[in-house]
Amino acid sequence: MNLHFYKYQGAGNDFIMMDNRALLFPKNNQSLINKLCDRRFGIGADGLILLENSINYDFKMTYFNANGKEGTMCGNGGRCIVAFAKELNIIEISTTFEAIDGEHTATLKKGLISLKMMDIDTIEEFDNHTFLNTGSPHHIIFQSDIDTINIKDKGAKIRYGKPYFEEGANVNFVEQISDDAFKMRTYERGVEDETLACGTGATAVAIAANKTNKTTANSIKLKVLGGKLEVSFNVKNKIYTDVFLTGPAVKVFEGNITI
Repeated sequence: MNLHFYKYQGAGNDFIMMDNRALLFPKNNQSLINKLCDRRFGIGADGLILLENSINYDFKMTYFNANGKEGTMCGNGGRCIVAFAKELNIIEISTTFEAIDGEHTATLKKGLISLKMMDIDTIEEFDNHTFLNTGSPHHIIFQSDIDTINIKDKGAKIRYGKPYFEEGANVNFVEQISDDAFKMRTYERGVEDETLACGTGATAVAIAANKTNKTTANSIKLKVLGGKLEVSFNVKNKIYTDVFLTGPAVKVFEGNITI
């Protein structure tokens, strides 16, 4: 089978994108998806995303981790599929689409894509970390000197440790750099390594920073290895609503591969 693919990146978080409206892609083939995402023997990506038809929305997003397994929500992947839908002339400057965690809306403006994320009403605070689910589960640690951390080693120990074990969690290491700005590094489950950015992670970090009184801002800048993201929200009755993840989503190249 000859597959036509597109490669997109959002703040360095990169994805293989495919138009699967004809439902021709063998999405139950985990080994194939893993091979396509392999950076030495395939196209190379943090994940693979299929754009499919939806009955009630503009399109459906189906996301797979680099290990070939269907994943939970991916924020930067969500922004990239919006740019991809624009490339395919499915949408213009706004959209409503469905993903594994439900409905999402997004807008495109001046090269940036703002993606509405799920409302957050449950945030668990512990002595040394904060945990919340923003479409994917995130373990967040605020500390200094995050540039010196061995993310793959330390992140893996937390990701596979108690209470997460095999199901796992993404692990975010965060350093505050100003009143409304934070630097972050992320170990992503499914990739099982550090990635250059994580959209659901940036969302979780921004909300955790506000919840733990590290900032009173409701628009927070996140510096990631692959660039910059911004998260905005409203808070009422301890519920975070109107949560938007904003940043670039760029087409890198497109091509064909025979499988």
